[in-house]
Amino acid sequence: MNTYSIAVIPGDGIGSEVIDEGIKVLKLLEEQEEVTFQFEYFDWGSDYYRANGLMMPESGLESLKNFDAIYFGAVGDPEIPDHITLNGLLIPMRKGLDQYVCLRPNILFPGVVSPLVNPNVDLVVVRENTEGEYASVGGNFKPDTEDEVAIQTAIFTRKGTERIIRYAFEVAISRSKTPKLTSVTKSNAQRYGMVFWDKVFQEVASEYPNVETESLLVDAACMDLIRRPSEFDVIVGSNLFGDILSDIAAVITGSMGLAPSANINPEKQFPSLFEPVHGSAPDIVGKNISNPIAAVLSAGMMLRHLGESELDEKIIRSVYQLIEDKKVLTPDLGGTASTQQLGDELVSILSRI
Repeated sequence: MNTYSIAVIPGDGIGSEVIDEGIKVLKLLEEQEEVTFQFEYFDWGSDYYRANGLMMPESGLESLKNFDAIYFGAVGDPEIPDHITLNGLLIPMRKGLDQYVCLRPNILFPGVVSPLVNPNVDLVVVRENTEGEYASVGGNFKPDTEDEVAIQTAIFTRKGTERIIRYAFEVAISRSKTPKLTSVTKSNAQRYGMVFWDKVFQEVASEYPNVETESLLVDAACMDLIRRPSEFDVIVGSNLFGDILSDIAAVITGSMGLAPSANINPEKQFPSLFEPVHGSAPDIVGKNISNPIAAVLSAGMMLRHLGESELDEKIIRSVYQLIEDKKVLTPDLGGTASTQQLGDELVSILSRI
């Protein structure tokens, strides 16, 4: 029997609501399969910040390093500036644990209504996750005066750029017999970092002659995700562009509540982190209508990363069945079910697979 230690950080907003349903699914798999999970909960987040002045303790990263994976809910609070919440919890974990790949699959499930007309969406966004525009390099000069200046610098290293592009090529090869990889930059306006990215992309592409490639400017890529989403297979982009593109991709698949995410350290030197894309959603906290499917699919991605790909497949099949049945769906999918009711139905379906 395989045993995995999982650090659980529900975080803010609806994080605890959806993580509870994901844990419910994982506990069912414990009963059915040769697998055991050792969960340890951490109360880090905005409430922790209000009490301690930090989003997590200074020793937080060290506490996480011995776990096999991290299961994360959400970060963000309307009473605390976003640059404090995000930079105090999630970004330090991504950087400190070298989770340099952010993997975000986007599938339009049959029966889900997209805001687009008759789209066909099955793509993956591979986002560089530890440097680029989120490197936090810069400063303020003469703050709070009429001469105030803010400087924000994006950092692109050869190591960081090359490894994320190579990872994206491998993802493309794993998905299709006719793989295609789209690189997204803004090199017409950003002549140093983005031109450098384009150069590295061309260099790495020469090692993968059987993969079709294209390079798009980010504004064109955003437009094309709306007008021709079926033509995308795998997209690779910088920290900022990958973030933006993956949110667009999630919306055109019908609901942010269906979009899972993985923050991966491929070498497994440190634990990887798995989370839904949707964030803390403060507008629906406590209403019991949040969609836990993204959190459940993120748990499936965690299982696949741990080597339990068959369990991930079971979770995916159960989600397909739940959506096809259309009996128990949350309001974002046109239903009236509560978060717990959808979780219970998912567990019921999973138990029969």
